[in-house]
Amino acid sequence: MSSSSPPDVAPATRSSLADDLRTLSVAEGDTVMVHAAFRRVGTVLGGPDALVDALLDAVGPRGSVVSYQDWELGLDVWDDTGAVRSELRPHVPPYDPTTARPARDHGVLAATIGTRPGVRRSGNPGASVAALGARAEELTHDHPLDHGYGEGSPLARLVALGGRVLMVGAPLDTMTLLHHAEALADLPDKRRVRVEYPLAAADGGVAWRWAEELDTSRPVVAGLADDYFADVVAAFLDASTGTQDARRGRVGAADSVLVDAAAITSYAVTWLEERHRT
Repeated sequence: MSSSSPPDVAPATRSSLADDLRTLSVAEGDTVMVHAAFRRVGTVLGGPDALVDALLDAVGPRGSVVSYQDWELGLDVWDDTGAVRSELRPHVPPYDPTTARPARDHGVLAATIGTRPGVRRSGNPGASVAALGARAEELTHDHPLDHGYGEGSPLARLVALGGRVLMVGAPLDTMTLLHHAEALADLPDKRRVRVEYPLAAADGGVAWRWAEELDTSRPVVAGLADDYFADVVAAFLDASTGTQDARRGRVGAADSVLVDAAAITSYAVTWLEERHRT
């Protein structure tokens, strides 16, 4: 156990973080998708688990907390065609939503949510989300393998349920929900990829499947900045802050925003279509 002296500034706690979230207008019964740069929250007694517990406290037993996960493999295993490289094929573990780890570059909060007891994880490896709470199963079941950010996806369900997106110190260009807007927007020449996935089969073996998806490694169409999500979110906040659709505040020491999922999806679809009409 550390014997370091107490901090000069009182640490955030589960209780104080829950108060911050309620002040931001996270409410009982909400379904909230969260992205966080946890270090920006400051010193937190209990670490990232305290923030997850605070979120669950704020949404209550009827609410749910959602996190984008992706899939941690440790390295890029695919060749230029989207196939798993032949020399790695015998060694790549199959994707199993009950045991898969979230990609490390999504941060410690995503890892904390993804490994919580009772978590539900969706079945699309690259577009997977994890959920805790009352609607966890509803949000994550039967995630389409093709077009995993579009209709029938957990992101579509988040919108349909009147969900919200919370950015706790996270860069605005990391708002995963905008991939759903990309999927919905009527745009010419969307960038797409085909990817081969090994999936855990019921008999203990591996089922190899190909999936078609948006190329989320770069903008959905040519001519957009690599971080254009940040431009969309910033414009939405300028237009909506102070309304029910967007709130700004602090969670711990982190500048944070809370937006309505349906409102920002609609805004982003229009933003994209106005700049890239067919």
